[in-house]
Amino acid sequence: MRAFLVACVTAALTTCSQPPSLLDEILTTGALRVVTTVSPTTYYLGPNGPLGPEYELIRGFADYLGVELQMASLDRFADVLPSVVNGRAHVAAAGLTVTDERARRVVFGPRYQQVNQSLVYKFGHGKPREVTDLVGRRVEVGVGTSYVERLSRLQEREPRVVFTEHPRADEAELLLAVADGTIDYTVADSNVIAIYRNLAPEIRRGFDVATGDTLAWALPQRYDPTLQHAVERYFEEIRTNGQLNRIMDRYYGHTKRFDYVGTRRFMRDARNKLPRYRELFENAAANIDTDWRLLAAIGYQESHWDPEAVSPTGVKGIMMLTKLTASVIGVDDRVDPAQSIVGGAYYLDRLKRRLPADIKDPDRTWFALAAYNIGYEHVRDARKLTREEGLDDTLWVHVRDNLNKLAQRRWYERTKNGFAPGWDAVRYVENVRNYYDILRWLNWQDQRKSPDPDDTITLVSNDA
Repeated sequence: MRAFLVACVTAALTTCSQPPSLLDEILTTGALRVVTTVSPTTYYLGPNGPLGPEYELIRGFADYLGVELQMASLDRFADVLPSVVNGRAHVAAAGLTVTDERARRVVFGPRYQQVNQSLVYKFGHGKPREVTDLVGRRVEVGVGTSYVERLSRLQEREPRVVFTEHPRADEAELLLAVADGTIDYTVADSNVIAIYRNLAPEIRRGFDVATGDTLAWALPQRYDPTLQHAVERYFEEIRTNGQLNRIMDRYYGHTKRFDYVGTRRFMRDARNKLPRYRELFENAAANIDTDWRLLAAIGYQESHWDPEAVSPTGVKGIMMLTKLTASVIGVDDRVDPAQSIVGGAYYLDRLKRRLPADIKDPDRTWFALAAYNIGYEHVRDARKLTREEGLDDTLWVHVRDNLNKLAQRRWYERTKNGFAPGWDAVRYVENVRNYYDILRWLNWQDQRKSPDPDDTITLVSNDA
């Protein structure tokens, strides 16, 4: 792809006297400079490297061009667009809402996600339903965000509304400030609320400040549209091959089911009960080269970290091992926390190793979790149904839907292992993913340091 693009750009340059195009500069230097912010909806460092929907999208674009990705995370959201305007970055990939004011400063790429902007309030404090409900209340949003524009428009309708632009707080801090009652309201995109309501279960959506907004990358305003056209071709490709939908599902699919009471209990238990077993989870995870928080999330889903838990079917312990599984993996005492956690880790690793090599993480982990819950053979049956539909059976987003079919006669009669309550496995995976997200977030909040705006993380995304 890169050779093709270079050839096209070179041919174009021989027919005119203009300076090199922006795309030609990127291909010649072999580096794509990108700015973003740190959040679950943009970019963050996971246990095995960078993660986040914006990161995966922009990494894919760098691969598409065949260049190195140079990504800088900025401490202040207000610095994102200026970095593009002043030429420091080629692209801003930071969950940017397309607005008329911003469009006067930058060029936007294809819209890839639609969101609503909603007022956020604390559960139990009365849902704000109209603009007059903001009068006399403390409302804060981040400086430089599109939320400032929206609230300014509300002020035109109701001048008594007052809001503050916080100079440094990010969305997480403002949402937590609403949750703990420090402020009355903030504004956030619906996708952001979907993520953070699993982390701050007290927050709720009030009335929509704006509907039908779209998110897009920001590019410099230049004399040539070459980079913009390349971005458009890339998004057309990932829409067509389903990669865009897979990335969105990877980060947002598990947020659709929300349990307020359960989430509050989990966060309380994470602070009060988990410390007793954390070292056991860490040691067991190190043995299988995985994140200890994933094992802890499984343990909570299985037993709420109760070492003496026993189900009606006879599974026992923190990791709820069956007698057969325990004997196979060498666990003598299923209610011993250390043995149970090591046994659960070993069993998860064994399931992952059984999966075909073409199933890659994180999908590989979601398949293994489903197998942990419902059995490996039923997961194989769901993959078979997926293939028969002409879909990719290596992707969780496709197999997940077919797991639900295992409870329907017309589908499970076509499988080797018959009926299974597939919805339990789907819910199991979603719950573990939510608990895992919360544990990562809690750990991040405890150890978090503000990123240096000048720190650049260089990620080699292609050998070319």
